[in-house]
Amino acid sequence: MLTLGIETSCDETSVCLLEDAAIIRVNYIASQIDAHQLFGGVVPEVASRKHLEVLNPLLAKLKQEQGIEWTDIDLVAVTHGPGLVGALLVGIAAAKALSYAASVPCQPVNHIEGHIMSTFLADPDLELPMLCLVVSGGHTELVLMRGIGDFERLGKTRDDAVGEAYDKVARALGLPLPGGPMLEKAAVGGDPRAFRFTASNLEPSLDFSYSGLKTAAAQAMAKHPDRVPDIAASFQTAAVTQLARNVERALRAYPVATLGLCGGVAANGALREALRAIAEGADVAFVVPDKLLGTDNAAMIAAAGRYRHVGSARGPFRLDMLDFEAHSVLPVAP
Repeated sequence: MLTLGIETSCDETSVCLLEDAAIIRVNYIASQIDAHQLFGGVVPEVASRKHLEVLNPLLAKLKQEQGIEWTDIDLVAVTHGPGLVGALLVGIAAAKALSYAASVPCQPVNHIEGHIMSTFLADPDLELPMLCLVVSGGHTELVLMRGIGDFERLGKTRDDAVGEAYDKVARALGLPLPGGPMLEKAAVGGDPRAFRFTASNLEPSLDFSYSGLKTAAAQAMAKHPDRVPDIAASFQTAAVTQLARNVERALRAYPVATLGLCGGVAANGALREALRAIAEGADVAFVVPDKLLGTDNAAMIAAAGRYRHVGSARGPFRLDMLDFEAHSVLPVAP
């Protein structure tokens, strides 16, 4: 089975050709970092225009290099939300057009579900149930996956996601885009105990909060502009500590076979090592996709779309109040 994946939710344009469940033939990703560098963050209008510029050339490149016709595709999977509205429309319009022209089904995919299913690209045989920490740029979610398509959100951020906090603190420290990786790099030479930053403890819930930590780091920078590495290291330690604390609490409350980590912030080395140690201590498997698959990429969308289309997924997916039970497949021309 060949699945064409399309991802345009934010500032990365990606197309993928997935064979069966986990064989990635190609996974092209076009970054927009240079275009947004001038503004210090993602500008939705600029992102939408960049998707328009590069999506068709990427699709043409995939078709030519793979030597296929669009009628060879069995399924088109596309990010349906959440994301920037204008950016999403670019990908959805392209997916529906291909679906119409080639008379193949078009499967909408929840972006968060895509991140979760990226763990199956890392390990197609991972054991369920799985506790998965989703840490993408705009989302921090703690999700219990009991089976394919069976998700329960245990905790979420109440304000800034951890990725947003990284980016905003990086900007306050005068670091360039991409903020998260630049802050992690700056933290290498700093003292993580130099500043006593703490993220909010929201027990007994498993929710997260990063707005206070972000503000504390920004205020420290205003007072100590010459201590960027120390502020970065102290911020990172506090941010990772809160994530790790909630994961440990969830593992005690919910028996699982696997601990998963996914999303762009999953590339952070300190977070990876912290969760790897927690998994070992809890005697559960630990799975985290390659760093490329942690970004907003079409391979994870293709994987999630395929699982839903073949009927393995049962019931609606309700993260972020999205329900694909009634309208799981977009109309296809007869």
